[in-house]
Amino acid sequence: MLFTGTGVAIVTPFKDDKAVDFEALGRIVEHCIDGQVDYVVALGTTGEPMTLSVKEKQDVVRCVVETVASRVKIVVGVGGYDTAEVVETMKSTNFSGVSGVLSVVPYYNKPTQTGLTAHFKTVASASPAPVILYNVPSRTGVNMTAATTLTLAHEVSNIVAIKEASGMLTQMMQIIKDRPSDFSVVSGDDVMSLPLISLGGHGVISVAANAFPQKVSSIIRSSLGKNFIQAQSVHYEMLDLFENLFVEGNPSGIKAALSILGLAQNVLRLPLVPVSQQTYDKLSSLVQSIKK
Repeated sequence: MLFTGTGVAIVTPFKDDKAVDFEALGRIVEHCIDGQVDYVVALGTTGEPMTLSVKEKQDVVRCVVETVASRVKIVVGVGGYDTAEVVETMKSTNFSGVSGVLSVVPYYNKPTQTGLTAHFKTVASASPAPVILYNVPSRTGVNMTAATTLTLAHEVSNIVAIKEASGMLTQMMQIIKDRPSDFSVVSGDDVMSLPLISLGGHGVISVAANAFPQKVSSIIRSSLGKNFIQAQSVHYEMLDLFENLFVEGNPSGIKAALSILGLAQNVLRLPLVPVSQQTYDKLSSLVQSIKK
């Protein structure tokens, strides 16, 4: 399997003037590698890609590739609601140093399962790197069913994994039960990663690992090693933080946490805004309570 263990969906940090803060981006990537993550994901939804220009996206990928310097795998998010545009983006993106593509279920236009199958077959045929499907119905407005995922997993050789963020354990179990042996099922929610691995899943693409990579990596390594007592200990230490990071949306919560830790400024691009002072204070208390 190409993608197991701890992946981290990297934020795109901004300066006060909203310009991309490449120094902070490099600092966060180093922080995650020091925390023993297995791969980093640039330009996922946590990276606010819809607010970035084409050049900014290219520069973000270049910065991540240069900072990682082949120490861990890199995945780049390439997705959208226009299949032809996604294909054109694939063709124009420099994938040097990139190990995989994360491609989200098309959002807003709510395609049928037949449409989803055709979309991802077209995207996969254009991708120069293995594809991780991304199912997140709370954001896209449509759920990709287990049957659709399994069709793609069995019929398309370079679709190698799914980031499952449906929150539906039965659906996840159906995928795990009938997947090809080399197809990874990873959690798209920090809070669901331990339960998913206990059912046969293979890891997480984490938001919280931006701030606490060592803690998240510890949960995943212990779970994959069947040491669930140790995994549970760290999971419950982190549980309140996992939940509170999302009370005012993502990446607003994780950017607040990174600001509290001094890793990046608490700046987002509209239509996203920083969390309220009440939530910031709650996150500050939780961040400071976590054992280093």
